[in-house]
Amino acid sequence: MKHTGLIGIILGFVLTASVCMAAPIKIGAIFSVTGPASFLGEPEKNTVLLLQEQINANGGIHGQPVEVIVYDDESDVNKCVMAAKKLLDQDQVSVVIGPSISGNTLAIARFFSSAKVPLISCAAAEKIVSPVLPWIFNTPQLDRHVVIKILQDAQAKGYSRLAVLTVSDGYGQAGRAVLKERIPADGFVLVADEVYGPKDTDMTAQLTSIKAQNPDAIICWGTNPGPAVVARNRMQLGLTTPLYMSHGVASDKFIELAGEAAEGLVLPAGRLVAVDQVPADHPQKPVLDSYVQGYTGKFNTAISSFGGYAHDAFMLVAEAIRLGNSAQPADIRDNLEKITAFPGTTGVYSYTPDNHNGLDESAFIMVTISQGAWSVTN
Repeated sequence: MKHTGLIGIILGFVLTASVCMAAPIKIGAIFSVTGPASFLGEPEKNTVLLLQEQINANGGIHGQPVEVIVYDDESDVNKCVMAAKKLLDQDQVSVVIGPSISGNTLAIARFFSSAKVPLISCAAAEKIVSPVLPWIFNTPQLDRHVVIKILQDAQAKGYSRLAVLTVSDGYGQAGRAVLKERIPADGFVLVADEVYGPKDTDMTAQLTSIKAQNPDAIICWGTNPGPAVVARNRMQLGLTTPLYMSHGVASDKFIELAGEAAEGLVLPAGRLVAVDQVPADHPQKPVLDSYVQGYTGKFNTAISSFGGYAHDAFMLVAEAIRLGNSAQPADIRDNLEKITAFPGTTGVYSYTPDNHNGLDESAFIMVTISQGAWSVTN
């Protein structure tokens, strides 16, 4: 009996040690933690490190700990390329989350296709997943979903003459292409098509040109800080034409940058920006509440939709590993395509071999900025 007891104790130690020594699942991440797009990358980095901590505290995935290797591309495409090559060639990761920026994602996608390692981007350009590339996925709602939602709202309000003002980077070019396609296709007239640079600090000339065309509404497409400049310049010009924003500004940072000029602006956003207004029986509600509680408790700062993109990418990877009981890159890829009705912070995902975004326009709510806060309109 003594020997049996001793053997049991030894086996217990061996089993415990084997769990502790299990090889970690290496997940790479590339975010714009610094540079002009840091408002995207900082919450994304914080989020994946928080999830790594939470999952490992609960025993990892199938007993394997998770090791997240994060690189900052500093919002620079060349540094993003270097980071991608390092993750693939040196770190030997099973999957990569990010980048934060559409242009950076498009620049590195080919490396993942060649290496046969899945990439789950946190950027929204439709070109990332259309046409579908077997190893490339993304988590934000697509540009097309945004445009559809905005035009549905514009139609309901009786607008017919629309102007667009888009940033000249990858995100803006992708959005502009969909706007120019859908505006006439949906029965509207495009009366002005203006562009601004990512580093421009004054859009008065573009707005003055738009004003001369007398549109019913203006659609601004960009990410901070440009759209905040547009909002402030609009106010300075005394322009009262309704102004739509894209989901690229769906965070409290935009309200902070635009100040009183943000009042009354309308945009599609994920439910994360107005989590307190999400019905209790909505499938995303438990995920939203959990993420908000964990993130704000850890970092003592407000959540953003952009951090939510990284949250969803991480949790989709974890789900794919659980489904296939494997962290091999090919198995993760195959099992991502099998995920159906999976609630995230951004929407409810259903990936398929023909759909590597997994969302539609129902992932959006229309919100307006009222008294410095988000208010759901529909």
